Amino acid sequence: MNTLYGQAVLSCEQFDLQTLNRLFELADILQPVAQGKARTNVLEGAIMGSLFFEASTRTRLSFDAAFMRLGGKVSNTTGVSFSSIVKGESIEDTARVISGYFDVVVVRHPEEEAIHKMAGATNTPIINAGNGAGEHPTQALLDAYTIHNEFKQNGKTMDNCRIAMIGDLRYGRTVHSLVKLMSLYQNITFTFASPDFLSMPEYIVEFARKRGHTVIETDQLKDGIHNNDVIYATRIQKERFTQGEETRQPELSFRINQALIDEYALKDAIIMHPLPRDSRENANDLSNDLDGDPRLAIFRQSDAGVPARMALFAMVLGVDQEIEKTITPTAWFTPDSLH
Repeated sequence: MNTLYGQAVLSCEQFDLQTLNRLFELADILQPVAQGKARTNVLEGAIMGSLFFEASTRTRLSFDAAFMRLGGKVSNTTGVSFSSIVKGESIEDTARVISGYFDVVVVRHPEEEAIHKMAGATNTPIINAGNGAGEHPTQALLDAYTIHNEFKQNGKTMDNCRIAMIGDLRYGRTVHSLVKLMSLYQNITFTFASPDFLSMPEYIVEFARKRGHTVIETDQLKDGIHNNDVIYATRIQKERFTQGEETRQPELSFRINQALIDEYALKDAIIMHPLPRDSRENANDLSNDLDGDPRLAIFRQSDAGVPARMALFAMVLGVDQEIEKTITPTAWFTPDSLH
C-alpha cells in the first residue's frame, strides 16, 4: 500500500519501514533514468512548483532534475524578495494561490513553522525541502538510501548499525531527520559528537531512546570516528546562530581529516556529509584531503538525490506502479560516473 499517495511530506516521522523499502526499490529502478541512460514520461503534463525562500544548490536542482526526468515540468521562484510576501501576503495565502497552479509544490523556508502553515492551507501535496533548523526529510531519504546501498556492497545490514553524527547537531536539520529515519531499524547505536553549545536537541535524543536505540553524547571528535559504521559530518551553520552566538568558536577542533580517519575509522566505514562542506583550511568540517579515500561517499550520496526524489514524486503522485512499464533507453551521450 502506498501511504504517501496525495500526501504532504513534511517530516520523517511520516515514514514506516515498508514505505521506505518501497521507495528504495523504486529508486533502484529509476537509477538509469536519473543518469540519463533511460527515460520515462510517467509525469508528462504534470507541473511542479519550486518555492525556495532560502539559498540552495543541490536540493533545488536535484528536485528539478528529478521531476523533469519523470517527464514533468518545473516552475521556479527563489528568494523572498521575488515573492508577494514582501507585499505583506501571508504564507497561507501564498499556498492557497499557488496550489491552483501546480500538481505538487516543493518548499524551502527559513522558518520552521512556515511549511506546516502552507500544508494546512492547501490540498496540493507540499514537500519539505528544509524548514529552518527543523527537518530536511528528502535529504534523510537520500542519506538512508546511500547507507543502504553502501552496506549492501559491504555485506552489512541496516539493523545494528553504528552511526556517528558530528559537528553542528543543534541547527543541522539533516541529522534531525536522519535520526528519525534510521530509528525505523533495529538496535541502532547513535553517537552524537559536537561542541557543547551545538549538541543534538534533547527531543531528538529522546526520540531515538524511546524507540529502543542506544545514544552516546560526547564532545570528543575521536569518539565519533572510532568504531562507527557511518561517520556523518556536518558544517557549522553560523548563519543560524542566535544573537551572541555568532562569535563563538568550538573549544575543540571538529575538523575530520585523513590522519584522524586512518587512526580511528573502520576500514569499511562510510564517510558522509550533506554538503556544502567548508573546505577552507582549519574549518571545523570535513577536510578535502579525504577526497581520494574510497570510504568518502559524499558524491555518491549527492548523486542519490535524484533517484530518491524521483521515487518520492512517483509515490506522492501515485504513478509508482507505472514506472517500470514506461522506461525506455535513450540515444544521447551519457558520461560515466566519476564517483
